[in-house]
Amino acid sequence: MVWLGACSKGVTPLVILDEGTVDHAVYIEKVLLVALKYGNQVFGSDWVFQQDGAKPHSHHLTQQWCRDNFPSFISKDCWPPNSPNLNPLDYSIWDELVNIINWNKVQSKTTLIQQIKSSFKNIRESVVFESCASFTNRLYHLCQNDGNYLR
Repeated sequence: MVWLGACSKGVTPLVILDEGTVDHAVYIEKVLLVALKYGNQVFGSDWVFQQDGAKPHSHHLTQQWCRDNFPSFISKDCWPPNSPNLNPLDYSIWDELVNIINWNKVQSKTTLIQQIKSSFKNIRESVVFESCASFTNRLYHLCQNDGNYLR
């Protein structure tokens, strides 16, 4: 499992969870603490955390942790489920990462992790900034399309 956050200022540190199942407790301990530290360093106390509807994200203890710790947070009840059109990682940044990876060097889990770590450093800032900048426009078009996928 690979986690990455994106915002108008760039991407968060990469988190690779390569052992066991990622439940809400692991997500809080290994991912949300990274997101909180990054957000506070970059934006101070004026930022909003948003995530998708994965089970560890929508667990009631995760939701409570987010309410208690982030300066502002969009809860699972206020975010559409299965909304890749509203996630810059899903509609742009993961594709950028996949295209940077040297797949010829991937022979095992270990080499895959090595390639992800080295390729992550080469994600173009312009891709991150443009994908985040298009968020408001995507939100508008999604509303105009009754919440259906954008084409």
